[in-house]
Amino acid sequence: MKKPIYTASVSPSGETVSVLTESGRRWLRFRRQLPFYLMMLIPLLFFLIFKYWSMFGVAIAFQDYKLGAPFLSIHSKWVGLKWFQRLTSSPFFGRWVRNTLLLSLYNLVVSFPISIFMALMLNEVRNSILRKFTSNLSLLPHFISTVVIVGVLFNFFSVDDGIVNQLIVMLGGHKIDFMGSSQWFRTMYVGSGVWQNAGFSAVVFTAAISGIDPTLYEAAALDGSTRVKNVFHITIPCILPTIITMFILRIGNIMAVGYEKIILMYSPSIYDVADTLSTYAYRVGVVDGKYSLSAAVSLLNSVCDLLLVVGANRLARRV
Repeated sequence: MKKPIYTASVSPSGETVSVLTESGRRWLRFRRQLPFYLMMLIPLLFFLIFKYWSMFGVAIAFQDYKLGAPFLSIHSKWVGLKWFQRLTSSPFFGRWVRNTLLLSLYNLVVSFPISIFMALMLNEVRNSILRKFTSNLSLLPHFISTVVIVGVLFNFFSVDDGIVNQLIVMLGGHKIDFMGSSQWFRTMYVGSGVWQNAGFSAVVFTAAISGIDPTLYEAAALDGSTRVKNVFHITIPCILPTIITMFILRIGNIMAVGYEKIILMYSPSIYDVADTLSTYAYRVGVVDGKYSLSAAVSLLNSVCDLLLVVGANRLARRV
């Protein structure tokens, strides 16, 4: 039986009035929030289909998977840890892991502090027009395609007609093969990544800074504190929880070096520093069609990322 939304009640003046029941309040609250629930359906369906449903595909890392067969089909032979053993027994396994960790750690050590520093500097700009212009300008590279970014790198740092090498020659130096040298690959990879993503990463810290109580700065000014001291004694301590949270999330992606940019920057002369687990998974999966081996590489990456997140989270709690 449907519960009534309204119930009759007698007011102090003796009149009979209708009063919402508790179920009626819940129903009206649901109706008001219904557009927001409908808006949430899109990201919910996205994660269910592309994140959770696709997790069944992990099974092919333990199978001799045949293209076109369902993930849990009897037509694919279960082989246990065969592909993991083949991966770890490869003579290049150490190089793949080393390059993956080094690229991620270099990127973390360089880009993470720069994002915080950029947010702190933007907060100190008192001219609102200049602050908005600088913030928007730093955000623009994030929305440029990786293909375009690598194309810009090749145009600027080309040995033959790159503007950087032309300036080096004009100053009396010798041309440097930035894009084809193992010595410069990590610098080019990390540096271009900082230029592309530092402004976008700073948005989170800028939002955290905007939530700091302004009376803290007013009280510090009465005590004679300078703007530099405010940064170290007020701003950074207040956004420290945000910094720790973002650091934990970045730690969780240490093993997840994207293959797209590396593939675009590839050349045989830099394989020793550019070949990572993600590029190997791309080669064996997309190029060679060995989907089970590619899934094993990706699963190993994910497990390592999970362990790193849990470890970083526990370390952050202790600190």
